[in-house]
Amino acid sequence: MSSSSPSSLLGVDLQPGKPAMLRAEATGDPSSWAAEHRDALRAVVAEHGAVLVRGLGLRDAAEVGAVFTRLAGGLMTEKEAFASRRTYPEGVYSSSTWPANQPMCMHHELSYALEFPGLMLFACLCAPAEGGATGVADSPTVLDALPAGLVERFERDGWLLLRNYNDEIGASFAEAFGTEDRSAVEDYCRTNAIEFEWQTDGGLRTRQRRSAVVRHPVTGRRCWFNQVAFLNEWTLDPEVREYLVEVYGPDALPFNTSFGNGEPIGDDVVALLNTVYEANTAREPWQAGDLMLVDNIRTAHSREPYEGPREVLVGMADAVRLTDCSPTVEVTAG
Repeated sequence: MSSSSPSSLLGVDLQPGKPAMLRAEATGDPSSWAAEHRDALRAVVAEHGAVLVRGLGLRDAAEVGAVFTRLAGGLMTEKEAFASRRTYPEGVYSSSTWPANQPMCMHHELSYALEFPGLMLFACLCAPAEGGATGVADSPTVLDALPAGLVERFERDGWLLLRNYNDEIGASFAEAFGTEDRSAVEDYCRTNAIEFEWQTDGGLRTRQRRSAVVRHPVTGRRCWFNQVAFLNEWTLDPEVREYLVEVYGPDALPFNTSFGNGEPIGDDVVALLNTVYEANTAREPWQAGDLMLVDNIRTAHSREPYEGPREVLVGMADAVRLTDCSPTVEVTAG
């Protein structure tokens, strides 16, 4: 590593199997420290894909919002959420509502949207008694570890996200699109290349085809960038999947993924993807007050099962358009 690299200048700790870590000797206002170190932190993220900052002592949502804003400027408003979140001021959200005993598989936030965050920000206010780490994985490394034939198929066909919005599980369409106005939802879908169909019970069914492999808009590196595994039925706990299939039917699950041509993705493919992710996961247990910055295109993130209370707040920034990432699948918006 060059002696003049951002990691060397800041004294970043690099350990196998762990994200790059910086111990902040911050006193006083955490947002002042963040403003002073903004450029250096962003440089470390560019170098390593993610950085965990320990020692800021973040205590509440107001402090977190101030730090996020100093590091990233304007924060994004989430659209097309797959699960409910609490919303705080300044564009800060709670983590997605997800059972504590179930993992959230590796994914890239909003990789099914036409515009998504280039930077994810996480802040831990309450660390769980056990588990609950936000793992990270380098997507170019994951891509290189996948079978060439499988990658070629996904590059050619892309992936398809199928969603069935209802008021019983996951985000409702009003939560996902920020409105109960059906006309506004339809306009959003047409503008964002999402096929939609209203159901007789008032629910909404959508389909959107996206690229599974993109190029990083800054470095040009090919990245495995999608939520193929995370939102697939075979990643669900077997008992949960069986229950959902029984209640909703195999074609009306709250979310599922397939190959871009509509062919099902087998449990063997999903198991392979999750195995490769796990082999390339870096993790560090949260401590209260921690901050983590993640390049959302280069780096996938996960949430591991946990016990005890856990409060991790989230911000999304640096909006990136899919068209700036050399998508392999053509998308035509209305």
